[in-house]
Amino acid sequence: MKPEEGKPNQPDKHSRTVSTALVLIVLSGISFYLGGIGCSQNYRYGMPDIGNVIQSSKPEAIVPLQIKAVTFPECESSFQDYTPCTDPKRWKRYQRPRLSFLERHCPPVAERKECLLPPPDGYKSPIRWPKSRDECWYRNVPYDWINKQKSNQHWLRKEGEKFFFPGGGTMFPKGVSHYVDLMQDLIPEMKDGTIRTAIDTGCGVASWGGDLLDRGILTVSLAPRDNHEAQVQFALERGIPAMLGIISTQRLPFPSNSFDMAHCSRCLIPWTEYGGIYLLEIHRILRPGGFWVLSGPPINYRRRSRGWNSTIEEQRTNFLQLQELLTSMCFKLYDQKGDIAVWQKLSNNTCYMKLDAPNNYPRKCDDGTEPDSAWYTPMRPCLIAPDQKHKAIALGSLMKWPKRLHAYPERMGDVRRGSRSAFKHGESKWERRVKHYKKLLPSLGTNKIRNVMDMNTVYGGFAAALIDDPIWVMNVVSSYSTNTLPVVYDRGLIGTYHDWCEAFSTYPRTYDLLHLDGLFTAESHRCEMKYVLLEMDRILRPNGFAIIRESAYFVDAIATIGKGMRWGCRKEGNELGDVNEKILMCQKKLWQPSIKSSS
Repeated sequence: MKPEEGKPNQPDKHSRTVSTALVLIVLSGISFYLGGIGCSQNYRYGMPDIGNVIQSSKPEAIVPLQIKAVTFPECESSFQDYTPCTDPKRWKRYQRPRLSFLERHCPPVAERKECLLPPPDGYKSPIRWPKSRDECWYRNVPYDWINKQKSNQHWLRKEGEKFFFPGGGTMFPKGVSHYVDLMQDLIPEMKDGTIRTAIDTGCGVASWGGDLLDRGILTVSLAPRDNHEAQVQFALERGIPAMLGIISTQRLPFPSNSFDMAHCSRCLIPWTEYGGIYLLEIHRILRPGGFWVLSGPPINYRRRSRGWNSTIEEQRTNFLQLQELLTSMCFKLYDQKGDIAVWQKLSNNTCYMKLDAPNNYPRKCDDGTEPDSAWYTPMRPCLIAPDQKHKAIALGSLMKWPKRLHAYPERMGDVRRGSRSAFKHGESKWERRVKHYKKLLPSLGTNKIRNVMDMNTVYGGFAAALIDDPIWVMNVVSSYSTNTLPVVYDRGLIGTYHDWCEAFSTYPRTYDLLHLDGLFTAESHRCEMKYVLLEMDRILRPNGFAIIRESAYFVDAIATIGKGMRWGCRKEGNELGDVNEKILMCQKKLWQPSIKSSS
């Protein structure tokens, strides 16, 4: 019988079923092949049998991933402070100019460690916030070098079993609070909620960032990995936001127009060298209307030149050169008093239009590099002019803190499917989720948990729902996912780009809680599960927690690996009772190394 004219052939029910099954088999095979390209050949967890996948489309038919039990050995005691991508043992392999060897250089797969980093001998649970801001256990960060070298500047002092942090610094001999008071006199916007996010380059032990927390300003304290000083490790042990990093040849892992304020207190960065390329990077990450604060050489050169082992003429020349460079980059000198000078990044377009003039330096960036591209992206000797379509991201246009947290961010419109309704839905969703988390983990919301990381955030909803608790959250956006980090910063939160196929830029034992939402579902085709979990173990403090929100397919395999890392895990349902998704609540155990250190 011929088909009715004008209508397509209608296949019978059996044919449709066979076709659907064949399509699913082909797609599953392609997915498995592509996933294998991005992973190590040692990847043994595999994918489920295709037949199991297509047996039923019902949610309860999901077959969990099963893997064999595994046990990880202890690393040698010399690895207790191992930072894989900033490892001093590997520095000789890399270039020395502009200190580029201090940037991220991750080991190849063949050199990755598959062992558990031991804590130092005598390690204790960290002192709780806010007491931790002023003191920490010596055995947790057992380094005397910085204490001896900086004792005259009162960075820290050792007394008995503890380090104490009196709040001193090279440029604030009267204490950090007095120094910040002077800064607030120059920048009234620090007092009324206008300024919310800041970055401190060359942060020392992060006393500046620690003082600002009481003033409602959230600071990313940044310093490179070094052999002795362990500055970032001290900062995180104190409960102050910090991460390893250096302004050298690569862009910092932050979006453009993100920070409200940037600060350098004698951080020894040669701002006027290499055509001012380091200043160009500060300009990129500072939002329009934002402030750049410098104390130390060459500020106040008339009074300080002798202490800086140079002449007044030399320092005066350096200051004039700095001022000329900043003016050419559309900064204006905002105010200056004593040792502190403040510049403001202009927000109107008049100055930036002048950059189009022939032979002008710096020129506008026109090389096609995205302004927010900041993961292994080389710095360019050019200036990124603010996008004139984003009027509301300028510092004076944003709502003041704390209203800013819940205001709709203008750059949400740049995100695919970003909308006001999606933003509001996200807020209510995370309030509901965090309420559920606190039932599962009563320590969340107390001073037992201070340093928190949201390993794959979208709009910072998890951090926003915890804003009234005594914690801070590092919001991580995958370098391979949709770029939502500008939205996080526009809300007055902090975060960074990262690729979880690599180690994070921090010391071991620096976070109390790690939270992830579908990370393995999103990244398992690229990143081997075992190495991601070992990295989580590296950065998690002993007795710290992990909240792993995942597809029911992955949770059993994660729990198996967790057991091999000496974690205790339990499986819980989510707040909606969805059987497709489970919550794994894990705690890292405090264990002492079986082989004691000889030091």
